[in-house]
Amino acid sequence: MIPYSRQFIDNQDKKNILKVLSSDFLTTGPLVSKFENNLTKKFKCKYAVVVNSATSALHLSCLALGLKKKDYLWTSPISFVASSNCGLLCGSNIDFIDIDEKTYNISLENLKKKLSSIKNKSKIPKIIVPVHMAGNPVDLIELHKLAKKYRFKILEDASHASGSKLGKSFIGSCKHSDVSVYSFHPVKTITTGEGGAILTNSKTLYKKVKILRNQGIERKKTSKKYSNSKPWHYDLNSLGFNYRMTDIQAALGISQLKKIDKFILKRNQIADYYKKKLSKKINFQHVKKNDKSTYHLFIITVDKKVRNKIIKKLLQLKINTNIHYIPIYRHKYYVRKFNFDYKNFQNSERYYKEAISIPIYYSLTRTQQNKIINIINSFFYDSK
Repeated sequence: MIPYSRQFIDNQDKKNILKVLSSDFLTTGPLVSKFENNLTKKFKCKYAVVVNSATSALHLSCLALGLKKKDYLWTSPISFVASSNCGLLCGSNIDFIDIDEKTYNISLENLKKKLSSIKNKSKIPKIIVPVHMAGNPVDLIELHKLAKKYRFKILEDASHASGSKLGKSFIGSCKHSDVSVYSFHPVKTITTGEGGAILTNSKTLYKKVKILRNQGIERKKTSKKYSNSKPWHYDLNSLGFNYRMTDIQAALGISQLKKIDKFILKRNQIADYYKKKLSKKINFQHVKKNDKSTYHLFIITVDKKVRNKIIKKLLQLKINTNIHYIPIYRHKYYVRKFNFDYKNFQNSERYYKEAISIPIYYSLTRTQQNKIINIINSFFYDSK
């Protein structure tokens, strides 16, 4: 079976994990801090906090940004449910902005229209979560201008985009946002098994998420009140969660981070070859010339009449594909709770009926890729 994606683990990764298993730390220890430091150096941000998943990272970021009941969080409907669930976990209201038909990211034109139409200031979102779909950078410069005008916070869901660049700046540098979140799930650019990270340039946000990651517990080692008489002292000042990452995961993350550039280069080479060899009747995600995508996913869109036939044929030949994603508002929970009108999301609806994520990962061979291309092209008359 050729999967739509998979991790790449080499012998050095395995050695680094085995080394941890012989150390004094298995859970949160020195390698967690080292991984965080390596992330800040690589992606040019001031602070990083690693956690057990990107979902946890999104949740903690919303809490640190002060999202509460009666507040609004807006995001793209074409994403994994965590992009909006993080708001619901804080008790907030949720709304969606339709995607751009070419980039598959949140449409900034639609966002501008929706923001300008709101008369009641209490319904202006407190947080907007732009999703860098498949690693394709959202125009954060333009979004930042809107954030200043309407006074909302920007929480980047960069789960697909660790290593992507907006111009010369890494997604995750938080140059034009408040917080950025990475995912280290096995199919992402690099992996820690499960895991995620919160990146920010705000010391205040950094301190908040670090405390919330560990049940809300604070240890003030330098406090004169406790340093001598009670060196073991800790206190719970706010309700937090067990969202910690282990040293085992961090060891893998440190090792994988060293290979991120070659992973992204190979993904881009695979993407370029698909674009060159696949039928001209197939549409591809548009990435701006000066930006760089990780190509976490390679998404094609085809006529809805042929889409399911292609998926079925590939599966018969043991080639797995996927659809990223079912629009969030279509899930039963969201239908019951909100019942959004699908007519407000015409681009998302069309995308959902036409999109296929075809295989792309570091170890995909040219022979395998040619097989995929030939099968897909067989459905079109202008096959190359």
